[in-house]
Amino acid sequence: MLKTIIEKEIRDIIGSTKFAVTFGVCAVLILLSFFAGANNYQVSRARYEAAKTENLRQFAGLTDWFSVRQHRIFLPPQPLGTLVTGISNDIGRTTEITGRGELTPDDSRFNEDPLFAVFRFLDLDFLFGVVLSLLAILFGFDAISGEKERGTLRLVLANAVPRGTYVLGRLCGSFIALAAPLVATVVLGCLLLPVFGIALTGGEWLRLGLVLLAGLLYFGVFLTVAVFVSAVTHRSSSSFLVLLVVWILAVMIVPRAAVLLAGRAVEVPAVDELDAQKAAFGTQLWREHREKLSSFKPTQNDDMQGLMDEFNRFMNDLADERDNKMQEFAGRLNEDRQNRQQVQRTLAFSLARISPAAQLSLAVSSLAGTSLELKEHYLQEATAYQAKYAQFMKEKTGINTGGGMMVVQVRDEGDEEPEPIDLGELPVFEFRPVGFARSLGAAIVDLGLLALGNLVFFAAAFVAFGRYDVR
Repeated sequence: MLKTIIEKEIRDIIGSTKFAVTFGVCAVLILLSFFAGANNYQVSRARYEAAKTENLRQFAGLTDWFSVRQHRIFLPPQPLGTLVTGISNDIGRTTEITGRGELTPDDSRFNEDPLFAVFRFLDLDFLFGVVLSLLAILFGFDAISGEKERGTLRLVLANAVPRGTYVLGRLCGSFIALAAPLVATVVLGCLLLPVFGIALTGGEWLRLGLVLLAGLLYFGVFLTVAVFVSAVTHRSSSSFLVLLVVWILAVMIVPRAAVLLAGRAVEVPAVDELDAQKAAFGTQLWREHREKLSSFKPTQNDDMQGLMDEFNRFMNDLADERDNKMQEFAGRLNEDRQNRQQVQRTLAFSLARISPAAQLSLAVSSLAGTSLELKEHYLQEATAYQAKYAQFMKEKTGINTGGGMMVVQVRDEGDEEPEPIDLGELPVFEFRPVGFARSLGAAIVDLGLLALGNLVFFAAAFVAFGRYDVR
């Protein structure tokens, strides 16, 4: 009997004009998101390669490593980041590297193209969060109340069909009829990626599969909610109105209200405030630095090159001392701000997770590697590279070139022209994305909440329909 109900539900949905129109629109949007994502990735990749080339070009022809300045590293575009953008377009992608000092990434995508910041990109997070939820409501709002209005519900139950079997069959049939074509469209979109030259690794395909799973779980939540609301109302118009209010609250209001409440509850110092404190402390350190410069007494005065080397070593030691003090001071300020941010973030996410839409966004951005963790991870990778770069420059020049220095070259007329430096020796920045296990660990809570939401609202619909008055 369950099989018969499921098959009937599938036939009714697939054969309806409403399905043909809505599925056609959804299919076009999904394929468009893959096309736009692939095109965006190609553009971002081209800009990334051009930026790296330009960074090395500025050093062409230099004959000593002392002259290497304004060396930059760049956050490479990630393939999944074009399908689930998260915060990848909001954070800084370029970082200037020196041997010492605090790193500050800048040059975000939206800084270059502010138009996209106004309307954002069409990605899977948006399509799943908005379109799938509306699709579930559209096909589930009259699952019970609509059948009652049409008089078919009393007829079905008069044939001794168990109520539990009936509601389970309606849910399963609706889910299969709607989810299967959507999955097929996403698979077709995935086939477009290699056509555009986007090669995903095995781990990235697994991540994309889990993103799709999160979307299906999210779709299931709204479908079961729709059936539940339909089972507690007696008119389909009332059911649709209630579900519309639920959708507005879940998708539009709750996530934003959670961030607003968390921002009011936990105060986080502004970046400008911290920069002002760091600047004041830096000024004090420079004043002390200049005073110590006057204490320099060379041990030799007849050898100009030796004198400059000795002076550079003296300045390097002062710079190391100043940098250590600055790093310690800035570290305390940054740690306090990060701790406050973490408390604020935890509170905001905890409140937002009341909404399935927030659960979906947090899950898919974590799986795609474009969550808030991306900014912190990129900074960690850049800091690790800074240490490697500082060690390399110290081996080449004898000092850490991040501090002040004086360079004097003494050459005779008969000396040969020095050879240009080999830029191939410069350490290469290789960004390693957040590992799969770490991403899955961050997403597992939200995936679990989405799965739990399916069970809870199915149970609620089951109980509500068991008490439903079909008269």
